[in-house]
Amino acid sequence: MPNGVARFLRPRDGDEARVTYVELFFDLIYAFAVTQLSHRLVHDLSAFGTLQTLVLWFAVWLGWQYTCWVTNWFDPERIPVRLLLFAVMLVGMVMAASLPLAWGERGLVFAISYVTIQVGRSIVVLRFLGSQHTLTPNFRRICGWLVISGVAWIVGGLLEGPQRFACWTFAVLCEYLSPMFGFPLPGLGRSDAADWRSAEGGHIAERCQAFVILALGESVLVTGGTLSDIESWSAPSVIAFLVCFLGSVAMWWVYFDSSSSAGSRAIRRSSEPGLMAAYFHYVHVILIAGIIVCAAADDLVILHPDERVTSATAWLLAGGPAIFVAGNGLYKRVVYGWFPLSHWVGLALLAIVVPFALHTDLLMTGGLTTVVMIVVAVWESVSRRSLARAEAAGTP
Repeated sequence: MPNGVARFLRPRDGDEARVTYVELFFDLIYAFAVTQLSHRLVHDLSAFGTLQTLVLWFAVWLGWQYTCWVTNWFDPERIPVRLLLFAVMLVGMVMAASLPLAWGERGLVFAISYVTIQVGRSIVVLRFLGSQHTLTPNFRRICGWLVISGVAWIVGGLLEGPQRFACWTFAVLCEYLSPMFGFPLPGLGRSDAADWRSAEGGHIAERCQAFVILALGESVLVTGGTLSDIESWSAPSVIAFLVCFLGSVAMWWVYFDSSSSAGSRAIRRSSEPGLMAAYFHYVHVILIAGIIVCAAADDLVILHPDERVTSATAWLLAGGPAIFVAGNGLYKRVVYGWFPLSHWVGLALLAIVVPFALHTDLLMTGGLTTVVMIVVAVWESVSRRSLARAEAAGTP
């Protein structure tokens, strides 16, 4: 248990820290951000536009991730912590609203709001901890790296084009890679495993699972909202709606049928729950990126079901499920210790779909990728249940 005087920390009494309603309320801002990113992707499918959306997604995820760790340590039921979350929500709304034009005229607005969230939250946390708490050096290092990346974010907001992309890519790498090396800084040293040992891993797992639900919910909303916007419903549009909905259900099934609860158990049983929770953050950024791409693809399939597939839309339709399956496979690698065969087969089938897609339309390609996701979901569900029955039969 950390020593020193600190305020508003969660009690570490052996019971699992529960996810609070204010944390779920906080997540709604990021559901809005996910919607903004999927819409941005639909409107710019070029290679450079895709990379720009990827950088923005990493920023959105990092803002959520760092706040998630703060609520892992600090009790959101305490009024000052709750007010901190509300302040982050307010600035986060500005950040999310600026996403569509972040590479244009609202670049500086995005940068300032994002840096305010990251650095401002860290300064408040250091005030909560005081100077003597054993967590204080760790959060000082975190704050130092966020200041370094913050300079790159602000400078990038003042520049344009490739120069902005270079600055913001550097900023993302600072924030994403520095935890892997313990946030090393001259004069402040580096963090080690002991600094994360008392983190509540089960809480982190549930927070990641809640974000997956939000992202999948955004995908479902896109499906329904796009159909609603069509003035005259044709048979292809209705079929496309059904195909996209089934694809979302299949993604839910692949992730939540068994592996979500197994993930929580794996963290609780781990000798290093804090470190394992950190791995969860690294794999979920990939997994949820796949959902965002799938949502953008669903939008196109429902609006233009009979449109011929181009190279850009081919990667969107097959790439979204592939990114999701790969991320989910890595997640199960962390939980179970191996990458499932069903996911390898799913990735192979999606690779086969791509060259075929170039000779057909969006609806046919969307239907094929949905069938692949259903195959992965059914295979994984059956194999996990068979394994569970075998383990139960062998239990004395």
